[in-house]
Amino acid sequence: MAPFPRWADLQPDPLCRIGDLLDLKDYASARGACTAWRCSFAPTSPALLLAVAGSDWWRPYAASLPTRRSFGLNAVAFGSRCVGSSNGWLALTVTKPARRPVFILLNPVAAVEIVLPPLIYESNWVSKVVFTPNPTKEDFAVAAICDVDRIAYVTAGARRWAILGPIGLTGDDQLTDLIYTDNGKVYCLTKYGDVHLLRLPERRRRRKPTNADDAGPSEPEFSVIQRPTAQVPRIVFGTDNAGTQVPVPPEFQGLSNVFSESQGLHRQCRHDSSTRISRGPLQFQVPVRVPLPPESQGPDMNAPATVEPFLCEANLPFKPATVFATPYDTVSAFTSAKNLVFCEGSLYQVWRNSSCTVTLQLPGGGQCRVSDNEIFVLRYYPQRQPCWDGVKDLGGYSFFVGKNNAVSMYAEGVPGLRGNCVYWIGGRGRDQGMVFDMATGRSTPCQAPQIGVAPGHVPSTVCWFFLSDLVSNSSSNGGRRDLSISDVKSSGDQE
Repeated sequence: MAPFPRWADLQPDPLCRIGDLLDLKDYASARGACTAWRCSFAPTSPALLLAVAGSDWWRPYAASLPTRRSFGLNAVAFGSRCVGSSNGWLALTVTKPARRPVFILLNPVAAVEIVLPPLIYESNWVSKVVFTPNPTKEDFAVAAICDVDRIAYVTAGARRWAILGPIGLTGDDQLTDLIYTDNGKVYCLTKYGDVHLLRLPERRRRRKPTNADDAGPSEPEFSVIQRPTAQVPRIVFGTDNAGTQVPVPPEFQGLSNVFSESQGLHRQCRHDSSTRISRGPLQFQVPVRVPLPPESQGPDMNAPATVEPFLCEANLPFKPATVFATPYDTVSAFTSAKNLVFCEGSLYQVWRNSSCTVTLQLPGGGQCRVSDNEIFVLRYYPQRQPCWDGVKDLGGYSFFVGKNNAVSMYAEGVPGLRGNCVYWIGGRGRDQGMVFDMATGRSTPCQAPQIGVAPGHVPSTVCWFFLSDLVSNSSSNGGRRDLSISDVKSSGDQE
């Protein structure tokens, strides 16, 4: 009897047809099955994270540039805002009425979430959050820009965030970007191009309690994952008008505050931690979990962190005319959108003029015209003076900047990706994925795959999304190592 053929011997065409039916998690796992499958399946990264809003939820989609298809991810409860992304995880902030914001790390692929301790601060505005790769409830470190000149951080085992004092900035300068690197280093960038280094304390894996007496205060009962009611393996009971306990119909289970005339459905929130649902002659009263107030979480337990200037003493105090080569010393004040990127161990700044076209008079004479959405890339040269100078060639790499922890990726052999480009989020009107070509000096819309949504639902662009920030395409670039951040060690799916 002839032996059955091996799965690895499947022809590329039927194998790709199988891949078209897989969700993102299974697709990424299939790429790691064997060399033949990895060559047949295009990588999923880079992808644009798009969001479609419903009545009480929003659903993210990973629109993959190499595969030319979009992958639906787990829906998220309405009212959350994305403030960071790294290694397939999202950092979300959820603002509840009359309550402090709740910060959550969410893996929308695996439907795993980590509720972070409360950030107790007089201002609720946080512009960006970065965190450790592959966080767990017992092992994580998170840093955030809080207001304009403060950094907040929290580590596993702490009861609340620690707020560092104002960072010494020049004039009206303010923090604008963060990137998380190896060994708890967070590089902080300001609007004028100044860089500071935050050294987080060594992470301590939180010990799991051996019994209930050691567990301490419980975590807030809070979740942003919108779980389909059809998958809830339990029966919810309510009361009808006569006070008799009856099962709640499935269409009423898991609903949040919503009013639908077409269904004749009405729900009314009550102060006794319950919700009354009515339809026709029946009413159902369903318990609702209420999160504990942040003030009940206990004292600060974070170990001390330090912030120091990144530049050497020869370049301090920070002055654009000293650290930036001409004409970038003048351009720095007119490019308010700035990001940091690591590539092959070198640090880069990405500047974008987000206002309008301007013509600048240079101190030494001459003019410099800066177009709308024109992008400048500067590399750090520690042995030079000035130490930051512009580059016109990224060596075949492409940079991905925005709310995500910035990523650099070698583009050769990656379908749908162009080298020597900067991929960013913006554009006219509704935000969209854009690509700036270093050779032509122009930005054009990124050709991301469409997502299938109902009419009237316009997707919004959130950020760039990578299953892993440590990008490795050794099968297509001759073994060249592609880094978003030097020496980052990531586990899980490698794209």
